[in-house]
Amino acid sequence: MVKVNRMVLGPVETNCFYAFVEGNKEALVFDPGDQGERVYERLKGEGLIVKGILLTHGHFDHISGVEKLRALSGAKVYASKEEKEICERPELNCSSQMGRPVKIQVDFFLKDEEILEIAGMKIKTLYTPGHTKGGVCYYIEEEGILVSGDTLFQDSVGRTDLPTGNMGTLVRSIKERIFVLPDNVQIYPGHGDVTTVAHEKAYNPFV
Repeated sequence: MVKVNRMVLGPVETNCFYAFVEGNKEALVFDPGDQGERVYERLKGEGLIVKGILLTHGHFDHISGVEKLRALSGAKVYASKEEKEICERPELNCSSQMGRPVKIQVDFFLKDEEILEIAGMKIKTLYTPGHTKGGVCYYIEEEGILVSGDTLFQDSVGRTDLPTGNMGTLVRSIKERIFVLPDNVQIYPGHGDVTTVAHEKAYNPFV
């Protein structure tokens, strides 16, 4: 059984999730926010080893802690190829606007529907552009878990007025990539509370 825990980090309360198979000490971190050392110490305190850092997209509030977490853990960083430019350019990841420019290097670029087998889990990459041009969700099908980043929130969606965002593309991504999943899939978003596919299909006013 896969267990998912959450840390809420930074000035815009970004969700950092970490997942692991119960009984297995290896864990995956999704979007380490801006506090890589804090994330590392939290997992270390729980007896967990960071085996991979998975990014849903490249905005500053999701990636600023990457380099510190990578340095401490030795874990590799994964993202979509289309997000490379955003991760590497502060004006696109909005860190320059915050006065603390951030550039990160991704170790492995994932393709749409590529399955990553790591830490005892199978994670499928689902391209869901719209919030950014290379945004993705991570789907653990056997467990009914979807880490949605800023693509889809409880009763809301990610903003599209930032560089490379597009509302039409975002809505299409949600309808064609997320709403086709089973209704009982649990959605772990980049901000706010956990929700389900069924709830968002019924009540999300943006889609």
